[in-house]
Amino acid sequence: MPVLIAVWGASPGIGKSTLCAGLARWLAGTGLRADHFREEEILTRPQYAAVAEEFQATGTIEPATLLAATSRFAESILARSIDVAIADALVPFIPSLLAMGHSDQAIDDFMSSLDKILALLRPVMIFLDGNPDAALPRAAAREGPAWLDWYISKLARYQVSPPVHDPASATGYLHRERAVTLSAVRRHHWDLIIIDRATSLTPDEVLHAAIQELSPRIDQQ
Repeated sequence: MPVLIAVWGASPGIGKSTLCAGLARWLAGTGLRADHFREEEILTRPQYAAVAEEFQATGTIEPATLLAATSRFAESILARSIDVAIADALVPFIPSLLAMGHSDQAIDDFMSSLDKILALLRPVMIFLDGNPDAALPRAAAREGPAWLDWYISKLARYQVSPPVHDPASATGYLHRERAVTLSAVRRHHWDLIIIDRATSLTPDEVLHAAIQELSPRIDQQ
């Protein structure tokens, strides 16, 4: 059964994409057939074409569209005989659902449907935990001086709860996003790996911690 590694974190800038790239390099040396789904590929992967088109046309995405696209993605993993897929900020879409105003109950219903779609895969979430107050400046340093204003404006435009209007309120919202994500994943019994204090670790230390946790799960292949 293929393993689907879903990498998420407590904040932008916490190191999700760096970890995914490191995991892809590690898997390349194992002999396993791996697929690295980068965060930006949701706009270009053919399985998610309908998601990109709907978002560009309406500024929102229906849960049914996400589920149908993920079903196609799961089928493609099986059809290509992928052993391990690394998904950077993809499933289970909880930040997107929160941004679109869905309730906790609606998210739980979505997760139930998603579980059925992923029944032929073994989803493992790696969650990089840490302080958004430390991670957001890292993201801003990486993306440029206008990035933080853009990110706050995006959250304000989506009218997330609690409302966001400055860096402090963005941090408050990210704490809620973290709580909802981890609660939903635990309720639905996903295999969950939490790497604590990710903002205090070097990228190599984060990668080492992730590999230590993943190795016995991957060896089941």
